[in-house]
Amino acid sequence: MLWYQYLFAILLGYLLGSIPSGYLIGRAKGVDIRLYGSGRTGGTNVYRSLGLPYGILTGLSDGAKGLVAVLLARWLFGHEAAAALAGAFAVFGHNWPLFLRFKGGAGGGTAAGSLIALNPLAAAITVPIFLLVLVLGRFASVATISIAIGSTVVLVALHLLDLGTPASHLIFSGLTVLWILWALRPNIVRLWHGTERRIDFTKRQRASQE
Repeated sequence: MLWYQYLFAILLGYLLGSIPSGYLIGRAKGVDIRLYGSGRTGGTNVYRSLGLPYGILTGLSDGAKGLVAVLLARWLFGHEAAAALAGAFAVFGHNWPLFLRFKGGAGGGTAAGSLIALNPLAAAITVPIFLLVLVLGRFASVATISIAIGSTVVLVALHLLDLGTPASHLIFSGLTVLWILWALRPNIVRLWHGTERRIDFTKRQRASQE
């Protein structure tokens, strides 16, 4: 591949990731979710602001951004490095979207969608862990960290075991860990101090305006 093709894959992923799914869903309901709770545009804050159906819709929409980015880059360039870059930068675009002054979410849903398209076997191992951590632990931040670190461990293992995982897929995992951990710095501090907020799945939540 030529250098400008890699650049195009990066821009493709970033622009798709920048589509503010949660913000648009909130606006459709007359709510600017950036003014509530954490101010993020991901599924967790949409759930807390608007309820579970809208949180799930946001999560699926965020995942679709990563999935489409990977599949489109793979189709356009026929190279796994381009697909990996597009997926990683879809996560970057979700976290720091061009269309919302670079304030978005944390990237868990988009990372999961990207991984499903990039490496289905790794996704089959990692995404259930992500969901299990979310449901049992009820910390969205920990679940998001688990998809980042879990995908890295699994992709490295699959590559070393020669199970159909090229080294270029590690580009995705390395960059995704960086994007997600950086975005979740405040949450990591709150987890350390025991003040991180859990998700309550037993009732609809309405985040307080800040």
